[in-house]
Amino acid sequence: MHAIVQDNNITQIITNPKSIVIGDIRYPSKIFELWSKAEKEAIGIYEIVTDYTNFKDAQYYINTNEEYSFANNQVTKSWGTATAKQLEDSFWTQQDSDNDLMPSDKSVGDVKIRGLKTIKIKDIKRQASNLLAPTDWYVIKATEVADYDVPSNITTFRSNVRTKSNEMETSINGASDVDALQALFTYTQQADNTTTRPLGEFPRLEV
Repeated sequence: MHAIVQDNNITQIITNPKSIVIGDIRYPSKIFELWSKAEKEAIGIYEIVTDYTNFKDAQYYINTNEEYSFANNQVTKSWGTATAKQLEDSFWTQQDSDNDLMPSDKSVGDVKIRGLKTIKIKDIKRQASNLLAPTDWYVIKATEVADYDVPSNITTFRSNVRTKSNEMETSINGASDVDALQALFTYTQQADNTTTRPLGEFPRLEV
C-alpha cells in the first residue's frame, strides 16, 4: 500500500497500483513497480508502514480507530485501543421490550448477542459431530442387526471424542476473560519442535 502526501498531509491511500495524477502530471501505474523508494517519495508517494502495536486477533477483539499518519518522512497505518468482544451471552430484557428495542420475533430471555464462549463451544460441538459422523453407521447397524456388535476400537474412539469435547467445553466455560479464552486456542512451539495448545486436540480413530 502507498499514500500520496502533499504539503505534509496525506491526500490519498492507494491499495493497488494505478495511474495517478500529482500536480499537473499523470504517472502510469508502472512507477509503483519500477521506481525506487526514493524516486517515489520525491513526488510524494510513500510506502505505508504498518504499526501492529494495538492490533489484536479479530476473532476476539474489535480493532478500532484505524488511521494513517505522516511523520518523520514516513506514513504509518495504526489502530487505537482494541475492544474485547463479549465473552458471555447477553439476553433480551423486559426493559428492552418496554423501550420497544426488542425485535418482534424475540422474547424476553432470548439470546441478544452470542458471546465468544457460546461461539467457541458451538464450533467444538461441530468438530466432534464431524468426527463421529463417519462411524455412525456402526452404531446404527448394531441397533438393527441382532448379532452385530460395534468394534471395540470404534466404541473407544467415539467415547474418547465425547470425553474430549466435554473437557474442551469445560475449559472454555472456565475462561475468566477474553485473553484467557484466546490462550486456550493459541499454539506454541515445544522443545521437541511440536506445536500444542492448552485446549488440546480431539483423538483420531486408530485403524
